[in-house]
Amino acid sequence: MTAIASVEDFWTAARRRLPRFLFDYADGGAFTEETLHRNVADLRGLALRQRVLHDVATLDLGTTLFGRHLPLPVVLGPVGIAGMYRRRGEVQAARGAHRHGLPFALSTVGICAMDELRRGAPTGPLWFQLYVIRDRGFMRELIARAKQAGTEALVFTVDMPIPGIRYRDAHSGMSGPGAAVRRIAQAIGKPGWAVDVGLRGRPHQLGNLEPVLGRDSGLNDYMGWLGANFDPGIRWSDLDWLRAEWDGPLIIKGILDPEDARAAADYGADGIVVSNHGGRQLDGVLSTVAALPPIVAAVGDRLTVLADGGVRIGLDVVRLLALGAKGVLLGRAWLYALAAGGEAGVARMLDMLASEMKVAMTLTGVNAIAAIDGAILANAPANFSNVKGSS
Repeated sequence: MTAIASVEDFWTAARRRLPRFLFDYADGGAFTEETLHRNVADLRGLALRQRVLHDVATLDLGTTLFGRHLPLPVVLGPVGIAGMYRRRGEVQAARGAHRHGLPFALSTVGICAMDELRRGAPTGPLWFQLYVIRDRGFMRELIARAKQAGTEALVFTVDMPIPGIRYRDAHSGMSGPGAAVRRIAQAIGKPGWAVDVGLRGRPHQLGNLEPVLGRDSGLNDYMGWLGANFDPGIRWSDLDWLRAEWDGPLIIKGILDPEDARAAADYGADGIVVSNHGGRQLDGVLSTVAALPPIVAAVGDRLTVLADGGVRIGLDVVRLLALGAKGVLLGRAWLYALAAGGEAGVARMLDMLASEMKVAMTLTGVNAIAAIDGAILANAPANFSNVKGSS
């Protein structure tokens, strides 16, 4: 068995363990996946500025987001159908996050419903991600259930008015003709997953959508429901009802343009996530690295700017903080760890991330998250203007 030393190792282990349709669904992106690869490449292209003899004997990786102190500036972001990657996967991932005192953001289209998640992970911060759904009454019901579950923040995802076109899903059997038969054949070839998730991980329904899909919902319902129920007609002016229903921290996820960031601030959002949906929606758009600096310049003093996309190692977290993000959402990184090792895999991945961040901070001469800024970058995007600490 290959030693697990990095997220890339979790990726390898997940690929071995999962049926192809699930691995490719997690690993793939929209169209020809240019933006997906650009997210990773642009982050890796940011060179850190190594400094020495700066007294970094004591490091503080903690920060505060929306009134809660966190030991790392990291949140496990929302990932759909994570419960198909490990038995009752959302519960296991939440437990792994809560071992570190970090928030777990449950997706609207998770396998585990909010009440199951809270029973399985009764302590620790919980966020809930809400999509733009045509049925406003059902959205209100989901918000009410999120409040009842003790959700601390609502993540409203706005970059999915329609599902992106993902060629890999058609090739792998996640969608397209004969998909169900192909998925069964793949599952038979992965006995570990078939027993853990296929048999012992039932029911495979979308827990939060049971009121509208019923107890027998499955992957076919999932793909169809996404296309039929997202609302491309919604506008900023339509969102007053959302603020009326939710009085906690509201985070708008899926912002790539400074004008949209200003609209979110004008609307009264407490935070935004600079995100291209992991390269899974519109291919050919800006990477997170390219989009983040002008957005921070536009609204960084008005709300909390978070970011996601392409984060695979602790150095990537530090790089995004240097560009102005106050925190980072993880997606694929925790999903690979979950698929490979369950709750323990997620917790271990976060340990690795923290260790990698410590090395990056020590060798760039900063001893606290608040001290990370553009001064630790040896190069930066052309549109980056670091006000604090540039030299």
